[in-house]
Formats: sequence, structure tokens, C-alpha cells
Amino acid sequence: MSERHKPKPSMGISHSAGPVFRVEQSIRSEIAAISPFVDKLMLFIKKCRCVPGGEIDVEMSLREALANAVVHGNHEDPHKYVYVNCRCMPNEEVSIVVRDEGRGFNGTELPNPIATEQLESTHGRGVYLMKTLMDEVHFEQGGTEVYMRKKSAKANHLSRRLL
Repeated sequence: MSERHKPKPSMGISHSAGPVFRVEQSIRSEIAAISPFVDKLMLFIKKCRCVPGGEIDVEMSLREALANAVVHGNHEDPHKYVYVNCRCMPNEEVSIVVRDEGRGFNGTELPNPIATEQLESTHGRGVYLMKTLMDEVHFEQGGTEVYMRKKSAKANHLSRRLL
């Protein structure tokens, strides 16, 4: 990541007792831009130890969200951008917002990808994967923003013990 986007502790209000690291960056709406960006952001997430052991779930969800934004949101228009905001709380959670410049979509109109009539379809599993792999996924701004959150196994264990 460039010096301009170097992660820094944030002093915002948080339920966390520890540091909060944030990264905000954008990529051009090109398929080729996804992997290099994901590789760099995942290195940041791993170094911060936001969700030890859960990184692969975050990576898969991030790739799906970016692919949806580039292909379906911005229609691979290289003049448009996809914006990513990542917030990492070590050993607690990571939250990621992916926003595109498209017209959005209605998430309630997505077909069920595990329905019999959809099983042979080559598309339509990205949102399902994100919702399966992450602890929280929801869409805002008419479907142009996806919010994803993954808690660390340690944080999940502690919250269950408090219940």
C-alpha cells in the first residue's frame, strides 16, 4: 500500500479497548485490479491479526464483493472506481465496506443459488458465499454498498460466554 494509505491507529469511539486500524482505498473498475488489491489488503489484515484463522473467509468474501462491484455495479468501466474502507480491531473483528458507482440492485430479488433450478447456473453465488462466510453482510445505498463484518474466533467465544 502506498504511504498515503498506510494504516494508522484510529482514536474514534469504539467498544474495543485496543487500537483500531483503518485503510481507505479505491481501485479502478478492472478485473485485473482485484487480485493485487486483495493481496495487499489481506497482508494488512493478517499483520493486524484481526481475525486469526478467519482470514480465508474474509479474503473470499472480499474477492466476491469486489468482483460484483466491478462487473455488475460499474460494468467494468475503467473510468469508474470501487471504494474500500477496512476497519480492523486486533483479535476482535474486521469490517469492510465496498462501494461502487453503479445504480445498485435489490438484494431481495436475488435467486436462491442452492434452489434446484439454480444449481447448474454459472452465476449468482457471490452474495450467498459472502453471507455464509462472514458474520454480518448487508447492503445499503440501494445496493451500491456492501457492509461485511467478521468476528475473530476469540471474540465470538468471549461473547458466547457472556450470554
